[in-house]
Amino acid sequence: MLFFHKKMVCALLACSVFVGGFLGNPITAHATLEELEADAEARKLLPIQSNDIDNWPVGPAISAESAILMDANTGVILYAKDIHKKSYPASTTKLLTCLMAMEQGNLDDMVSFSHEAVFSVPGDGSNMGMDEGESITLEECLYGIMVASANEVANAVGEYISGSIDQFVSDMNEYAEQLGCTDSHFMNTNGLHDANHYTSAYDLALISNRFFQNEMLCKIGNTARYHFEPTATQPDDFYKNNKHRMINGEIPYEGILGGKTGYTDDARQTLVTCAERNGMKLVCVVFKEESPRQFTDTVELFDYGFNNFQVMNISENEDKYQIEASGFLQTGNDIFGSSKPILSIDNDSYVIIPNTISFSDLDSDIDYSVSSENRIAQIRYSYHDSYVGCAYLDLASDNTSSYDFDTHIETTDVSVERTEPESPQTTTIFVNVKKVLIGILIFGGVTILLFILRALIMNGQNARRRRNKIKRKQIRKERVRSSFDDFDF
Repeated sequence: MLFFHKKMVCALLACSVFVGGFLGNPITAHATLEELEADAEARKLLPIQSNDIDNWPVGPAISAESAILMDANTGVILYAKDIHKKSYPASTTKLLTCLMAMEQGNLDDMVSFSHEAVFSVPGDGSNMGMDEGESITLEECLYGIMVASANEVANAVGEYISGSIDQFVSDMNEYAEQLGCTDSHFMNTNGLHDANHYTSAYDLALISNRFFQNEMLCKIGNTARYHFEPTATQPDDFYKNNKHRMINGEIPYEGILGGKTGYTDDARQTLVTCAERNGMKLVCVVFKEESPRQFTDTVELFDYGFNNFQVMNISENEDKYQIEASGFLQTGNDIFGSSKPILSIDNDSYVIIPNTISFSDLDSDIDYSVSSENRIAQIRYSYHDSYVGCAYLDLASDNTSSYDFDTHIETTDVSVERTEPESPQTTTIFVNVKKVLIGILIFGGVTILLFILRALIMNGQNARRRRNKIKRKQIRKERVRSSFDDFDF
């Protein structure tokens, strides 16, 4: 009896599908090329919501049905085209699968391939030919998912993380909700078509923001070609190539951090990409596009973002929320004058605004309901009601000085209702010795001056009393003498 290795079977199936296309096999596109091109051109006329913002840079008319350009660090939206439309994400779903695996798993752990993980996906779909019973490390799995877009590997990772594929899918929906996704529902680990498996450009941007904050995921997601070497639990030696043209070098672009392609007949081409330049880390999501326009649209959107917007540090430009420390209480490590104010705007926050406006053009409002550690308020900035960034009003704390005072800070400059965290940490307050010494010297000088003035005044009063007393004695003597003069002795 002949035995066929599963990888060989997968290759034969792929060839049969290719040949079947020429023989009238029903596995064909649902529409002709002309119809698809006509649809793409029609989508260029769809409204771009970000263009409705007054004095906002006009974004490009792309042929994607929905698209978003978002800063990964702040969540500021630079370009928006029907960003809450529920769409089929195809294999861009795997960004969420890999994100959860990275946060909940161990890269060195071995991931085994069950019968369900291998055979519950179509053999002619994206895979890397793993066999039932084989195992590779979680790190290799992530490369298999991001570089080879392997559906069976996504299933195996789901089983490794949550115990079963179904439980992992349930966890995916819960995790997406925690990230703020409101337009999403996932039915599988890999993005294979299901009418109830959908997300939006906005939701996928939120997921991607979290994904590209992880340095290891950026490395994996930006890999053009990966070598899978044979081991005792996986006997094959093979390479897999990334189909993302901005990653594999077909369409060079400066600053690419990674991305993920996706395709099904119903979803059409989908693409997620992240690039970093000029202090901005931008995530671009495009849904329902025709190849190669998913890449050219992404390039056009990145150019739009990097060329028309700028980063401004909030603490360096803000002049409406100046918080001055009062009295002698300040905080810091240097008790001789290099201390920091107790309240300050954090130094790392920034806004992203069009090049044509300035910081003074922004509107701001302050929210006192913040209850996180050492933060008592959040300042949110907007331009014509469009969010452009935020900063926090921080309560400074240092623990390196021995001059500690147990105190509760009440500020008279800003009305603050601060909710203490569940596990409050002691805030260290330091005495600025230099200012205290100066104050003592001034107080002592004023006190001595007052004593001198008092003594001078009292001496003057005593001298007048003595003169008056002597004068009265002289008057009495003169009266007595005149009385004796009236008698003749």
